[in-house]
Amino acid sequence: MPTPHPHLDVWLVLGSVVAAYLIAGRRHERSTGQATPPRVRHLFLGGMAVLWIGSDWPIHDLAEGYWYSAHMVQHLLYTLVAAPLLVAGIPAWMWRVALRPRPLRVTWRFLTRPLVALVLFNGFLLFTHWPAVVTASVGSEPLHFLLHVAIVGTAMIMWWPVVSPLPEMPPLAAPLQMLYLFLQSLVPTVPASFLTFGRSPLYPVYAAFPRLGGIDVLSDQLMAGLTMKILGGFILWGVIAAVFFRWAAREERDGMDALRWRDVDRDVLTEVHR
Repeated sequence: MPTPHPHLDVWLVLGSVVAAYLIAGRRHERSTGQATPPRVRHLFLGGMAVLWIGSDWPIHDLAEGYWYSAHMVQHLLYTLVAAPLLVAGIPAWMWRVALRPRPLRVTWRFLTRPLVALVLFNGFLLFTHWPAVVTASVGSEPLHFLLHVAIVGTAMIMWWPVVSPLPEMPPLAAPLQMLYLFLQSLVPTVPASFLTFGRSPLYPVYAAFPRLGGIDVLSDQLMAGLTMKILGGFILWGVIAAVFFRWAAREERDGMDALRWRDVDRDVLTEVHR
């Protein structure tokens, strides 16, 4: 196991983002009297905490110097856990400020269309699994940082049709959310299959790393593929299940409300006729 040590650059970058978020929220509350709801703030802070877990020791060190499977865990944390928390954790007024310039707002609206978002995110996902890109990112800290920023950014775009907080750019209806997430669960199975069934190392740079824990390169590659396929699928299907049950409960509640209103209407008409 690599020697425990904090990555001060990670603390500085993520801490600066959290500080800016909290300061902006406090200023908005002072000027408008509208505070950021605690639930929304907790979602954002949770997303930042997940980014910190994936970017600091030990996951970062394992991912960049030993195991590709740790690299896969890192990316799943970024894309399937942190990204939706960040999208839902940024209040609507803050999104409106960020998207105030018309060119940016038009571009964001286009990129977050469901089909465009799926293609963009999964295209970048496949790009980041290209062996030459993996090798280059491991050898260059600035490139590695930029790729991680892009990964989180494209993941936020991908999650927008599901958790958008903006009424003017609303999320999909629940049945379409489930279809959208089902389609999203299919594409990663392609690179996962290459990792799972590969008979030779796909990433020579990881084959050259020390074999920590006695895990050989093909076993590490197999674990990475299974992590991508099983853990990634588990997260997406868990969200699909949550969307379904919330939708079913809402439909049942709305149906009961409609029945109650029909009873009220019938009582009113009876009284009128009397």
